[in-house]
Amino acid sequence: MEKLKKHLKRLSKFENALSLLHWDMETYMPEKAAEKRAEIIGEISTYVFKEFISEKTKELLESATPEDDEDKAILKLVKKEFEKHEKIPPELFKELQFETALSQQAWQKAKEKDNFEIFKPHLKKVVDLEKKVIECIGYESNKYDVLLDDYEPGLKTDQLKSIIVELRKFLVEFINELDSGNKPNTEILKGKYSIEKQKEFSMELLKILNYDLGAGRLDISAHPFTISISHNDIRITTRFDKYDIKNSIFSTIHECGHALYEQGIPEEFRGLPIGDGASMGIHESQSRFWENIVGRSLEFWKFIYPKFTKYFPNFKNVKVEEFWRAINTVERSLIRTEADEVTYNLHIMLRFELEEALINDRITVDELPKLWNKKMKEYLGIVPKNDAFGVLQDVHWAHGSFGYFPSYMLGNLYAAQIYYTMKKDIPNFGEKVEKGQFIEILSWLRKKVHSKGKTLMPIELIKEISNEELNPKYFIEYVKEKFTKVYKK
Repeated sequence: MEKLKKHLKRLSKFENALSLLHWDMETYMPEKAAEKRAEIIGEISTYVFKEFISEKTKELLESATPEDDEDKAILKLVKKEFEKHEKIPPELFKELQFETALSQQAWQKAKEKDNFEIFKPHLKKVVDLEKKVIECIGYESNKYDVLLDDYEPGLKTDQLKSIIVELRKFLVEFINELDSGNKPNTEILKGKYSIEKQKEFSMELLKILNYDLGAGRLDISAHPFTISISHNDIRITTRFDKYDIKNSIFSTIHECGHALYEQGIPEEFRGLPIGDGASMGIHESQSRFWENIVGRSLEFWKFIYPKFTKYFPNFKNVKVEEFWRAINTVERSLIRTEADEVTYNLHIMLRFELEEALINDRITVDELPKLWNKKMKEYLGIVPKNDAFGVLQDVHWAHGSFGYFPSYMLGNLYAAQIYYTMKKDIPNFGEKVEKGQFIEILSWLRKKVHSKGKTLMPIELIKEISNEELNPKYFIEYVKEKFTKVYKK
């Protein structure tokens, strides 16, 4: 068992180096370095891949004897990944790594120039390669199950669709109901905001929420992300818009939530399969919890408002309740990352339906822009003015991250269920937030979520936390309660 752990920890060091290469690629890398960087990433990724599916790993797996529950969890995870990856030819794996690295650069250019044609040939290659990987691994009835399992282990596409049916019905009806409510005044948010002041306030937020800046850093990228380089190097990025004060605030808090999870995973788990989040859905529950349940609450803004108005004095004459209502306005908007809590999940449903159809050959890459616009009209009643605000707005498909998008919706559902469970242990939750006392809240999450790493499946973890399986009713209850107050006449 110790030999297996040593072997896995060695491979994780290469993964750390790859993370650093990816971080640099999305932050500071010169544009002309893209192709060579893709080759380097492909080469190192393939080396790690070959080492993982080697006879050495197989022999160690067969001879390892677990001594405790953590060892059992490691063996279970490694066996599952080994059995899956040994079916994929290393040449195919290498080609996919190379193409996704190139695809990310093409996506960025396409978005900047609002030209889907720049990205299209790269996306076609990535989709074709993903389908080849699926065929190698094998599937029962739905190809998408293979991809979904990478991000939300144990969940099937049919189960996801059944969750969506219940949730979509509520959301569409509730949005229509809010349309006739007392709409908040969003004019107060309009203005021009110093990028430098936004950076300073973002750093202030990170310190307040207990992100360890001695073990991380904040940078800028086209699409905000969190990346774990190593145990004491958890980096986050955000983005700034001089005309939108909300953008950087909530992107920063969102990524801080991810980083707090990563920083809270036990050090002894690092370099091992259990040294990660339980799933991307659980990971998103942490970012959405801090961004929305805490960061968009009235209590949070009552606490942070005096500091906020020092950075942005034009809000000194705006009441905090008025500001809170404005940042929680429900709008049929185009951009997922800027969407409110009520419409957000509809953005995810749209993406899930498109990528699931794409992977199962019911639609083609050529059809994506048109189908995207059609679904936006159907779900949100609006159509993007161009592809930069539509099909090109997210980087995930360029990464080859098919199966990832549902994590965002699941994260919202998990977050609400965790929140209602937490309030039983911390009944004065709102008072804690209003006083800026976040340590007890973070400690609760450390104990119940972060400390578990990936020792439990997401379905096992949520049941251990809340004594029941994932239940959309908590999110529905949370949304009803909050937004009825936001739109109160």
